[in-house]
This record gives sequence, C-alpha cells and structure tokens, in this order.
Amino acid sequence: MVTLYKPKQKSQHLGQQVKLQVESTDYEVNGIGRWQQKIAFVSGALAGEQVLAKVTEDKTHFIKARVERVLKASPLRVTPFCPHYQLCGGCQLQHVASAEQAQLKQQGVDELIRHQTGLGELPWQPLLTGPDQGYRRKARIGVWFDRKRKQLTVGFRESASKTLTPINTCAVLQPQLQPIFAVLQQVVPQLSEPSAITHVEVIAAEQQVFLIVRHTKQLTTAEQQLFVTAWPEAVWLGEAEAGQLTNWQPNAPSPRYRLSEQGLELAFAATDFIQVNPQLNQQMVSLALQWLQPHAEDNILDLYAGMGNFSLALAQRAKLVHGVEGLATMVQQATANAQLNGITNAQFWQADLHLAWGKTDWNNPIYQKIVLDPARAGAEGAMPQLVKLKPAQILYISCNAATFARDAKVLLQSGYQLQKIAGIDMFPHTSHLELMALFSR
Repeated sequence: MVTLYKPKQKSQHLGQQVKLQVESTDYEVNGIGRWQQKIAFVSGALAGEQVLAKVTEDKTHFIKARVERVLKASPLRVTPFCPHYQLCGGCQLQHVASAEQAQLKQQGVDELIRHQTGLGELPWQPLLTGPDQGYRRKARIGVWFDRKRKQLTVGFRESASKTLTPINTCAVLQPQLQPIFAVLQQVVPQLSEPSAITHVEVIAAEQQVFLIVRHTKQLTTAEQQLFVTAWPEAVWLGEAEAGQLTNWQPNAPSPRYRLSEQGLELAFAATDFIQVNPQLNQQMVSLALQWLQPHAEDNILDLYAGMGNFSLALAQRAKLVHGVEGLATMVQQATANAQLNGITNAQFWQADLHLAWGKTDWNNPIYQKIVLDPARAGAEGAMPQLVKLKPAQILYISCNAATFARDAKVLLQSGYQLQKIAGIDMFPHTSHLELMALFSR
C-alpha cells in the first residue's frame, strides 16, 4: 500500500476581512469574539466594539485577526499619540488610555490565573506604575539598506512581520536616546557597504549612552570614526559577531545603573540583560524587600539571579544570600557587583536550573526565603526541586502570566498559599504585564 503525501492546504480565509462583535478581552488585551463557530482573537479591538478585521491566522478551533476599521467604538478607545502606531510593532495598546491599559491587563491576568489554578479570588495589591512615555532605557533599532533602490530604512519591525517601518522618533524611549535615528540616517549611507549594518542597540546607563552597532562585515577605522564624530558623547561599540564587542573609543567607561533607594550601583556589560524600565525596576526591588522583610537571621536563595538585581538588596539585610544563574558571565558580573558594593555575604553559582540540581553548595534546605525571577518560559523544571527545600516564603517575579499560572499551581499543590500578588506595568502601551507574587507555607 502506497501513501501519497498531500500538502496541507492553505486556509482560504487568510487575508479575508471579516465583521466581528467583540465580547471581551484576554490577558494581552486582544479582543475576543466568535466567527463561524470559532473563537476569534482580535488585536486592536476592545470589548463592546464592532470591527472589520483581517484574518491573520486560521486554525481548527480559532482564528486570529487584526482590526482594520472600527465600526462601533468602545468609550475606552482613544487616539494613539504616536504617528507610527498603526504600522510599528513596538506598541500594541496606544488605542487605550494608559490607566485603563493596566487595568485591562490585570483583569485578563486575573481570569487566566484563576482559571489555571482554581483559586476563587486573588489577593491583588496596588499596581506598580510609572511614566508612560520616555521610560525605556534599552531598545534595538533596525537598519535596512536596499541596494537596488539605494534607500535606507531606520526603525522598528511592523507587527508580525520582518518589514521595518521608518521611525524618526520614539516617544517611549528615554529622551537621551532620541538622536540615534538622525545619526544613523546621516552616517550609514556614507559607508562603503551600508547593507553591512543590520541593527543598533541603544542603552541609557544613567546619564551615559551606549550604542552597539551590529555589522556583518568589518568596518574600517575611518568608518567607525564617522559614527563617533556624529555622536561623540555616546560610547560606540561594534559587534561583528554576537557577544563579541569592540570598543571604538579609547578609555570609554563601562555601563552601570543605580538602585538609589538601596544605595547600590550595578555594573553590567552592554550585551547583558537589564530591566528596560528603571523606575519600575526600582519599585520592584523595593517592593520585594517590603514583602519579604529580610532580617539578620535569614538565609535567602535567589534563583535566576542575573547580575544581582535582587540579590544585593536582599544581602544588605539578610544573614546570607546565595544566587544561582544560568549564564557564567552573569555569575561573574554578580560577584563583581557584590565586591563593588562592599557586600561580603552574597555568593553566586552557575547552573541550569531546569535540569536536575544534584548535590551542590547551594542546594540545601537552609533557606527561609527563596526569590525567583525566570525568563518568559517560567521555571517549570525548577519548581519540583525548589519546593523540596521547603522555604517558609517564595517570592516569584514573572514576565509571563501563562507560565506563572502553571508554576503557581505547583506551589499551591505543594502546600503554599498565595498571600499577595501585584501587577507591574513595566512596558506601558504594550500587552505585557509583569507580576510579583508572595507564597507562604
């Protein structure tokens, strides 16, 4: 018997414009309606609205669509302040006022967590919020030079696309980063091969701007100097290969940021992960201290510790802090930051927390409190091992409500109770809401 391969047929509905009545929104503030017995998730739509939307994905039980025209608007809808909003994929919620955005996100997250965990009511604390413009201290600027048309585009990717939309200014970037768009427009066309530049990462480290130029071919010293001359106050770094930086200026400083409420200064490499919203990062660290109330007899374990963003603040009050991080370079940076701040009771180790922990100096049931701040994938592999340590309190910081709900269920089934939870509006005008939750035995 011969089985013939039949290619999967492309959905006839992709690209089709459909009329939808939006009934509610999900945890990312996408509209939810129904179309031909399927659930419809509609980006850019609000509850109570009637819209014309373009189908972008068609599955067996649901479709995804994007609003093309609003036929009946919600009272919550406002005019976006950015002229690039309809094309740029950076922001998803400028059609809603900032205060309402955060509330809608929290409502959606509340429903998701309760549905996944079976909890009746969540002990929500006040939302952490900050400025809704000029807040972002780090971003990646796309660069594309069309060789045939000799045309340069500098900007951000469009939503669900690799296409760049040209940007001259970005309202959510910190003001000191705004010159980057004009500088790239000025310098890149002067290069012998403008297409060698693929993107530039901008970082505001306190008052100093750092710029990482990603280039696929080596630039001459003269070409590097074109960038430096165009913006001499900034620190320019080249990145011909991922993670390998070349400083284009002699004696340039290293990036640092401060946690002023704790009197801490943290150094980092320009390629390291840092929270992009400094105001909310400070609030988040201070709230962690407020909830955990670390004292001189506490042994604390900080998982996914990074460069010590939480570890060092905790160590100022605790007996000892052990930090564990997956990247060896970040472990080295955290150790250096402890020395920089004169902290002697914090130690750091490298380990893949999603694998079996085994017998280590830090994997011991000596901790009264554990902090974890995983990436978007959450801490699924770490949860069963974490609960074996039986700490009295666990503080979970999450950037993904879905994986948080999954991991929280493990804690609840292991005898922990959810004491407090707070939304952290780290990225105003986007669909993301970060969370901080305190679990106690």
